[in-house]
Amino acid sequence: MKIKRSERLIDITRYMLERPHTLVPLTYFANRYDSAKSSISEDLSIVKKTFRERGTGTLETVPGAAGGVRYIPEIAKDEAEEFAKEMCERLSESDRLLPGGYVYLSDLLGQPSVLRQVGKIIATKYLEQPIDAVMTVATKGVPIAQAVSTYLNVPFVIVRRDSKITEGSTVSVNYVSGSSDRVEKMELSKRSLRRGSRVLIVDDFMKGGGTVNGMKSLIEEFEAELVGITVFAESTFSGNRMVDEYTSLLCVDEVNIREKTIHVQPGNYFTKK
Repeated sequence: MKIKRSERLIDITRYMLERPHTLVPLTYFANRYDSAKSSISEDLSIVKKTFRERGTGTLETVPGAAGGVRYIPEIAKDEAEEFAKEMCERLSESDRLLPGGYVYLSDLLGQPSVLRQVGKIIATKYLEQPIDAVMTVATKGVPIAQAVSTYLNVPFVIVRRDSKITEGSTVSVNYVSGSSDRVEKMELSKRSLRRGSRVLIVDDFMKGGGTVNGMKSLIEEFEAELVGITVFAESTFSGNRMVDEYTSLLCVDEVNIREKTIHVQPGNYFTKK
């Protein structure tokens, strides 16, 4: 039974938003709504225009018999900057200061609204690069990796510091903690990552970069390729950081433990080209 155009538009929008980076044939919508392809094309043009004007993303049309339409999530620059400004204010609260100059993040990274924005902002940076998997280390980086992988529509893999019997056989590497100079170990299940995969590393917080550097070593062990590194927040580090090329959404650039003050500014995500 045919339905009204207004109903089609709502359903098409919902369907595409739930399936980012998924090619949907026009024939699917034509059969779903018992409508002509020409009508579906007009509907998609309206959705595409609205997405573009509202900063929701784009609808990419793929021509040909095997073609269709694909939703590419994207966040507008001003919206991303406004979000970063809000996060800077919230992370500058004095009661977030932890021993060692770290900042308490768990409450923010437990909020779905925050994770949606973080995932979309990070995914937007890698729109033009093919990615096969998102990698993070347990445990605080997991919700970020899940949010990013949702918008990129790729799997996420979790590196662990202790092996679990449910992981099966693993590949392990030793790495040096950037902030404490301790030698530690991390592991990844052999079934988690295919050889030759293009991998994006994400994490919640970076200080010396030792953990991220360890994940880079794991990627090399799997003969995979590192696409990029993005962290939710970084802090200034007086020593030699073990990672050079990375982006951060926020930067904790000043911590006064005695006075319990924290200063946070937008990270290099907003200045790097």
